Amino acid sequence: MKNLVVLSGAGMSAESGISTFRDAGGLWDQYPVEQVATPEGYARNPELVIRFYNERRKQLLTVEPNEGHLGVAALEEEFNVTVVTQNVDNLHERAGSTHVIHLHGELTKVCSSLNPNNPNYIRELKPEEYEVHLGDLAGDGSQLRPFIVWFGEAVPQIEVAIDYVKQADILVIIGTSLNVYPAAGLLHYAPRTADIYLIDPAPVDAHTQRPIHLIRKGASAGVKELRELLKH
Repeated sequence: MKNLVVLSGAGMSAESGISTFRDAGGLWDQYPVEQVATPEGYARNPELVIRFYNERRKQLLTVEPNEGHLGVAALEEEFNVTVVTQNVDNLHERAGSTHVIHLHGELTKVCSSLNPNNPNYIRELKPEEYEVHLGDLAGDGSQLRPFIVWFGEAVPQIEVAIDYVKQADILVIIGTSLNVYPAAGLLHYAPRTADIYLIDPAPVDAHTQRPIHLIRKGASAGVKELRELLKH
């Protein structure tokens, strides 16, 4: 079976009703990034940050995977599929994808404030636990914080993602502006022989001279077209 790697961004989940950060009216318009997505913002006002991610978690209970997520999961019937996502939602998993690498963390998990990447203190929350409070502590006695990679923090999973992209026969990029590094640089690790598909209704600068199969559609329609193309 060929190795197929999907790199997905906010556009992947937009059709499910998950607010994107960058679009007009998106989350960054309502909450400045410095307040809710940096270590400094968390240090300054942990209560605001915890509340912000509580709201994001509760939104997960109101949305479903879209046809794009389901189509990506269905690709596992014909390919070794690895999903590398910039999204912190769990929609790929809920759609049935079995191998998902989250570059920017996971909304449904919490971790230690002192050592966010220590696996001993990373915990998956059940839906009834989605409301985290100041005073809820990790196993090391520090405040539980969202298991999210904030701006200015290292991206621990990037090396893992690079290893998979290096072995890709097919790389599919869905719903990402390719402006957020280090994720945007993953394309450059794809082998010269790999076929590259880019699914996005808007123009995307891939910062490469390589031939790319462009599918100018949203995630659901784009993945449907991709699956047809891959059959030939």
